[in-house]
Amino acid sequence: MNTRTMNAKKRVAMVAHDNKKKELVEWAVYNKTVLGNHSLLATGTTGTLLAAAIDQPVTTFLSGPLGGDQQIGAAIAEGKIDILIFFWDPMEAQPHDPDVKALLRVAATWNIPVACDRATADFILTSPLMHREYEANLPDYSAYVKRKL
Repeated sequence: MNTRTMNAKKRVAMVAHDNKKKELVEWAVYNKTVLGNHSLLATGTTGTLLAAAIDQPVTTFLSGPLGGDQQIGAAIAEGKIDILIFFWDPMEAQPHDPDVKALLRVAATWNIPVACDRATADFILTSPLMHREYEANLPDYSAYVKRKL
């Protein structure tokens, strides 16, 4: 089986729907010290809010509806993101719902830990695996790629 090595310094992507941005920012402020040990990435508006709140650099992509979700998905597929923290609003339909579903699918496809709520984000951030090198198993999609259409 193929593996992907996650370094001790993880690349953490953060995304939040409008109704969840405040919650994500509050979570990040609470976890500022731990997050400071990792590389942070985020969609546009969320990244701007996070960088100001925690006074740490955050690499930003486009806003989610403008393609930021897809940019993060592409970075996951390229092995450039280790963890996805995505506070999405289950009670609110989003105009870019297909992009949201695609982002969650690509994260699952490449065996990326995903937190969709504060409790799961807390569990991921406090895991001993968060602070050391980790070998993640990569699924073997060779049969899928070689299939006849």
